[in-house]
Order: sequence, then structure tokens, then C-alpha cells
Amino acid sequence: MVLLPLIIFAFGLLIGSFLNVVILRLNTGRSVVVGRSACATCARTLHWYELVPVFSFLGLGGKCHTCKQSISFQYPLVELLTGIYFVLAYSRLVIGGGFTALSWLSFVFALVVGALLLIIAVYDLRHQIIPDMIVYPFILIALASVLYRALTVPTYSFAAALVGGVFVALPFFLIWFFSKGRAMGFGDVKLALGIGWLVGLSAGFAVFVLSFWIGGIVGLFLLALSRKYKMKSEVPFGPFLIIALCIVGLWGVTLSTLFPIWL
Repeated sequence: MVLLPLIIFAFGLLIGSFLNVVILRLNTGRSVVVGRSACATCARTLHWYELVPVFSFLGLGGKCHTCKQSISFQYPLVELLTGIYFVLAYSRLVIGGGFTALSWLSFVFALVVGALLLIIAVYDLRHQIIPDMIVYPFILIALASVLYRALTVPTYSFAAALVGGVFVALPFFLIWFFSKGRAMGFGDVKLALGIGWLVGLSAGFAVFVLSFWIGGIVGLFLLALSRKYKMKSEVPFGPFLIIALCIVGLWGVTLSTLFPIWL
């Protein structure tokens, strides 16, 4: 039982390494599957032993072997986050689901969704934009999950689920619309729509509330710790939505959890 989580964690590290490639090459014209990795500073092609997730970064002391320039902490962080997420998803869905075929299918589904969302979060942090070529597949997968539940659960309403996703995205759309895109980008609206279809109306609103709480806390820390950060500074909101979704999805946080007195 201990060996399998370790294998899943190692697999997550490898996938995280690939996600870094996608994040860095997205919208650059470079293929994400063709072409050797190279140092971002001196452009030297990296050897295989310099590409081992996390361990190569530690072994090199966080610097390129040739030019001695610092390697971005994004590389090990994305790899570690992916590995940790894979293990958490395995624990929540496979172990919690009783090792059934359905639990394994749910696990694979969660890995695909998690990989897309991690790309969105890191890319949004780097460029303050949510890429369409990643968020649209996420929306389609979320919509497919609505259709699957409608076909397999007799009491599940396809129409109600579709409307529920729209209602989750509506507050984000209104913020985007009335601020004319200054307070929130339209990419956040698309992301919220996918989240609403993925988790439903009630959990979607829990994500909405929790994301603003997380964003507010992070904003206060930035104001206190960074002189460059001002009240009007732009902070990408996509990562807050995705963190909130992980908390709601993996730990079952609900609106009644967030508001125990009123609900």
C-alpha cells in the first residue's frame, strides 16, 4: 500500500516536468512535444541527468551547470505540486472510493483536470492571462462530466446543471462587465463557467466565496510585505479560483462549512 502512492507521486513529478514545458512553450510557436529542453539563459541543450524532476534542481544547486544563472523555482514547485496533487487525488478518490473501477476512472479524470488547471494557474501568474487553448478543453471536459452524470444518475438534471454553471460564472461576468475588464479578465469568467459545470451550483458558489477570501488574504500579505504592490496593482485571479476548487473538491468544503451560523 505504501509503494503505490510513491509510484503515483513519482509519476506526478514526471507529469509536472512536462507541464513546465507546456507552460513555458505555450503561445511561443514552439512544439510542446518536439525539441530538447535547453537553458533559458545560455540556450545549452540539457542532458538527461539535468532533467530529473526536483532532484536535478537540487543537485545543481538551482543554477545552470554552464552559465551559473539561477534556474526558476517554478520548475521544482510545479513538479512537487503535481506529485502532491496526484497522491491527494488517489487518497480521496481511489482509497476513499474503495478501489473500484469507477474510483480509478474518477482518479484519471481528476488527473487530467488537475493538469489543465495547474497550467492555467501558473500561466496566469506568469502572464496575467488565461490561455484559451487550455481553458476551452477544461470547459469541454467539465461539460462532458455534466452529460455523463445526466446519463448515469436518474435524478440528475442536465438542464439544471447547465444553468447552474452559468449562475456560478455570472458574478464573475458582472465584475468583468461593469469594470470593463479592469477588475477581472474574461478568462476568469470562462474558468468559472467550467468550474460551475464541473462541481455544480452549490459547490461552485463555495469556490466563489473561498476564492475571494484567499485572494483577500494574499492581497493583504502583499500590501504588508511588498512596497511594489499597491491597492490598484493587478493580481491574477485564476490561481485563487483553482486553489479554492482544490479545497472544495478534495476536502469537501461547502457553503455550510464556510457559513456555519447562517446555513
